[in-house]
Amino acid sequence: MARFKRMSDVYDMKVFTDTGYFFGEVEEALLEENRVKSWKIKAVPGSMLSTKVRDAKGVIIPHKFFKAFGDIIIIQEVDFGTSSDETDD
Repeated sequence: MARFKRMSDVYDMKVFTDTGYFFGEVEEALLEENRVKSWKIKAVPGSMLSTKVRDAKGVIIPHKFFKAFGDIIIIQEVDFGTSSDETDD
């Protein structure tokens, strides 16, 4: 397991799903009582997140979905459900 000296070491790291898709990049950590509660992931061009959220700049993912930290970050694949524009006829 990678050890980080500073939280800033994680910023801009690439995030991949456990199924191998490039998800996005870490923008910031959201803390609660000196612990990481969740992570703000930014949608970057070419990422799975950019195709799923289209107009949003990113999403907030709870820390419990994060599986591994190293040269990259692995998260459990997140289900966004079906958006309303995909169901319109």
